[in-house]
Amino acid sequence: MGRHRVVALLTAPHSPFELASAAEVFGTARPEVVSHYDFSVCAEQPGAMETTIGYSVLVQDGLGALERAQTVVIPGWQGLDSAASPDVLDALVRAHRRGARVVAICTGAFLLAQTGLLDGRRATTHWRRTALFADCFPAVEVEADVLFVDHGDVATSAGTGAGIDLCLHLVRQDHGAAYATRIARSMVLPPHREGSQLQYAVQDAPRVTDESLAPLLQWAVSHLAEDITVTEMAKQAGLSGRTLARRFREQLGTTPGQWLLRQRLDAARSLLEQTDLPVESVAARVGLSSAVNLRRRFRTLLGTTPGTYRRTFSEPRHHEIPDI
Repeated sequence: MGRHRVVALLTAPHSPFELASAAEVFGTARPEVVSHYDFSVCAEQPGAMETTIGYSVLVQDGLGALERAQTVVIPGWQGLDSAASPDVLDALVRAHRRGARVVAICTGAFLLAQTGLLDGRRATTHWRRTALFADCFPAVEVEADVLFVDHGDVATSAGTGAGIDLCLHLVRQDHGAAYATRIARSMVLPPHREGSQLQYAVQDAPRVTDESLAPLLQWAVSHLAEDITVTEMAKQAGLSGRTLARRFREQLGTTPGQWLLRQRLDAARSLLEQTDLPVESVAARVGLSSAVNLRRRFRTLLGTTPGTYRRTFSEPRHHEIPDI
């Protein structure tokens, strides 16, 4: 498939964390993971660039680097309601027109929106800035309650941490769930975070810390092949169905049923990528009962079939069946 060129466009003062979100996913060499990406940075004016935390970095490439990019990352934009230079906007539009994917992390959405590429489309940014974003760009449909929005050719993330979620999602789209999971494990992160960014917004009162769903989630993931129902999950947690639903909504931003379905489908994706198991067997191993049910759920979530997904992302076969 060839190596995929990812270029981050830095603007002064740039935020090191937003840049690191992309660099860690796309640019870090890992002995245990084959690299499919080349990562570099550029700026409108090469040279020393101030950061938001007091030191400067040396950027060697100018906007010409975007002409070679297959993915352009905008790691934050500190100006918010200020205008970007015409040269920067033109370079982004030309890269997009050439076929590059343009990705904005956190407040980078404010710069991306200035290009007009988000007009009439859904987008997100940090929860503290969604109201301002909506005021500045009324042609954009602002989604405040998501971690990221991906349209294929353009994508935006919520806060800085959600930038990692978006980058892992893009890797998953490019090379499959198993590959993205290996990168996430190397970063000691979950390969797919459930819920929305509003669960991290400022709360009126602190949450009770002894109500963690972690033990229940671990149990459910280890029993996917069984006929787990929401009622069974509530029983396992020692909660009423209503209390369980409330805790899922508060802690994960989703429902127990939606979370469980997502775990089953993620497990199915890994089996399709890494084994030759028939679709019927894959469905049984992840608790979706039949190939018909798996195909229906797969098409709803991913817009494709298990067979097509396997042909796209299958890996060299091993005798061992991966743990799910």
